Amino acid sequence: MSASLSRRLAAAYCLFPLAVTAQTTASDAAVPALQDIVVTPSRSAEPLTEAIGDVTVIGPKQLAEARGDSLLEILGRQPGVQFTTQGGPQTQSSLYLRGNNPQHTLVLIDGMRINNTVMGSTDYSTLDPAMVERIEILRGAASSLYGSNAIGGVVNIITKKGEQDRPLSIWANVGYGSYETAKSSLGLSGAAQGWDYSLSAGAAHSKGFDATRRRTANGKSNPNHFHDKDGYSSHSLAGTLGHTWADGHRLGLTAYNAQTRGDYDAGATPSEAYTFYRQQAYSLSSTDRITDWWESDLKFNFTKEGYDDRAFAAVTNLITRQYSWLNTFKPHPNHRLSVLLEHQEERAQSTNIYDRTQRNTNAAALIYKGRIDRLHTQASIRNDNYTDYGNQVTGSLGLDFDLTDAWQIGMAGNTGFRMPTFADLYYPFQDFGISGSFAGNPNLKPEKSRNIEAHIRYQTADTQLSLTLYRNRVENLINGYVCDPLFNCTAENVAQATLRGLTLSGAHDFGNTTLRVSADLLDPRNDDPKPAAGFTPGEGSTLPYRARQVFHLGVEHRIQALKLGAEYQYTGNRYADAANRTRLGGYSLVNLTAAYDFSKSLGVQVRWNNVLGKDYVLVDGYNTPGSNVFVNLSWRM
Repeated sequence: MSASLSRRLAAAYCLFPLAVTAQTTASDAAVPALQDIVVTPSRSAEPLTEAIGDVTVIGPKQLAEARGDSLLEILGRQPGVQFTTQGGPQTQSSLYLRGNNPQHTLVLIDGMRINNTVMGSTDYSTLDPAMVERIEILRGAASSLYGSNAIGGVVNIITKKGEQDRPLSIWANVGYGSYETAKSSLGLSGAAQGWDYSLSAGAAHSKGFDATRRRTANGKSNPNHFHDKDGYSSHSLAGTLGHTWADGHRLGLTAYNAQTRGDYDAGATPSEAYTFYRQQAYSLSSTDRITDWWESDLKFNFTKEGYDDRAFAAVTNLITRQYSWLNTFKPHPNHRLSVLLEHQEERAQSTNIYDRTQRNTNAAALIYKGRIDRLHTQASIRNDNYTDYGNQVTGSLGLDFDLTDAWQIGMAGNTGFRMPTFADLYYPFQDFGISGSFAGNPNLKPEKSRNIEAHIRYQTADTQLSLTLYRNRVENLINGYVCDPLFNCTAENVAQATLRGLTLSGAHDFGNTTLRVSADLLDPRNDDPKPAAGFTPGEGSTLPYRARQVFHLGVEHRIQALKLGAEYQYTGNRYADAANRTRLGGYSLVNLTAAYDFSKSLGVQVRWNNVLGKDYVLVDGYNTPGSNVFVNLSWRM
């Protein structure tokens, strides 16, 4: 019997007793559903049904069904989201929102930006889903709300919080799965006498799988390959503390601290390659209702990201301090105006001594949200003033119209931008002799975008349908490595692209059965009229690592205390290079889930990913997980 078949039979054995031992318990349907409250679309709390824009919320139930998965795997099951990893969740990973470059998605923890302005990447390995209460995804350019990086949209990761007037609650999870993956988490939360609090801790360890393939897609030997298992270990801590010292006045403290040791392959030398990542995010806030129509939110955010590559003795640390003051005025129940002032300080430290290591930004924004009968409106304008670039002005206008109580149509237009990274601008000159040289380019322009979109939606208590069309034109795209004939290289603004797409999504609740479906059709085109030094292929080529078709189908069925689910995902062909010479084949994945409630406090969840053991590639030369199972035991007091 093959090892692959053994794993599949073992997973079936885990699922079988759940089906034959189901007993009566309280079903999810018996619990009144609370309306989702979101903050990302307008920077103020509002019901999801009133949010303007293409917004998705990944809630506690979805997170609970994916205990063994990484944050990117969870995000990747949402409409309009694709991702890549270089051999596992601990390796370099990228997220493509509506096909935009990875640097074009702003990633937040509790509203604090964590995009790395030194390298341009986002470290997803330190984002532990066990610490997360929900994830809000806002698609479409949002720089008029958040500034740089939000060309494709925003992903806001909300950690677990305490709630007012709730007694002490304790929860715990422990799980084990394929690749000797073990995960555990523990938390508590509550509120009493004006105080609210929460504390969560998590740990994970996995031996992993070989990150690299022996050969690349074109059949050549892979120079990065080293035959071993590339695993990881991580721990995370999150907490909140709040005090409502008077009616409408609250002081709050939020903290997140996580570290991951991740293995990767770098060829035979060095044979043991690994990196330490650390992500810290702290926030102190004062929320005050000054009058019945005026609320003030004063906040100080501090984030620190560390990267320590032990194989190549490369260390990078980035510190960001942000001061913000949001004043929201609501003189009428149907109209709201927010005035935002922000000051941001970025500081970089690296083994590469950059020509400049700091940058300050002052920003001001106006955000209007209103409703006149069936017409819903949101408009915003923002100016960001950079010490090294001057002013960047962005704006947005969105209109939704309720045709009936169930049908809605809408359209929006917005602009976005992304500032070049410290590495793009200020990387020190390095002479490689006959191999050429490299240096940063302080004359780079910011990348800019113009996005338009339209949608039609249908929503009732049991059914949700939506169709969204969008077009995002991005100019001054930065190629970080453009070389002359003598291989003297630098970063340059050499590209422009247009991303056109259609997203269709729907869900229907049949009572004990829920069906979900989505389809993404994407046309990510390079608009350059001619190639640039051989690194970009010219007009009409497809941007790399974006599939033009992605389909998701999911079904979930409850039998008293037992919940069974199945998922199907199809991802089309992609190119592994900008020149469109290396093609990666499409693939289909089948996943199964099961959950059984022994009581209101104790339950077990099983997830079996890639049931058929599909061998597929996300990044040329790198492996992806085979058929894998994770079993989690959950307890709540």
